[in-house]
Amino acid sequence: MSTFAVAIFFLLITPGPGVLSLAGVGSAYGYRAGWTYGSGLFIGSNGVLLAAATGLAALFLADERIRLVFTILSTAYLLYMAAKIAFAGSKVAFIESTRPPGFWGGIALQIINPKAYVVGTFVFSNFPIWPDSLLTEVLIKLLILNAIWIPIHILWLAAGVMVNRLALAQRTQRLINIGMAVAMLLVVGIAMWSTLFGN
Repeated sequence: MSTFAVAIFFLLITPGPGVLSLAGVGSAYGYRAGWTYGSGLFIGSNGVLLAAATGLAALFLADERIRLVFTILSTAYLLYMAAKIAFAGSKVAFIESTRPPGFWGGIALQIINPKAYVVGTFVFSNFPIWPDSLLTEVLIKLLILNAIWIPIHILWLAAGVMVNRLALAQRTQRLINIGMAVAMLLVVGIAMWSTLFGN
């Protein structure tokens, strides 16, 4: 069980669209908007995990045409987000608009987030904890996952809010935007490669 927890920690701590966008929302709009958006990410993440646990995600992605459409849509959306971050100018921000993405935006992101499916599939395909009972296995893994997921996302949100409060130089903020966008593009690229050529 401890090996599973360590593996999950490293899977979740690496930058993905969820934590990067949460940090951006925190930076642009503060804690209140971040909690709302993060709640959506949490619900969406657990929905994807349950889909992976029941095999629905594997069934859905088994058809090459469906997988290609899913890959194109998710990649397009994540590229849009990366561009918004990269071109936010000299202020660290997720998106320049009067309204943050909100609860439903968090759910929507997780539904099309390739990393969420990779993590879900990995979690329920490896590290048997209670092989005699699928329900017990799923519940234990969900508890461990969420016990790690929640503090990591709170830290990313706090980091985003802190970056905004530091009043960094415009050039530094621009570099942070570009760095977050590049990190997101790397995640998208790895997920696309895995989806298209992993089999």
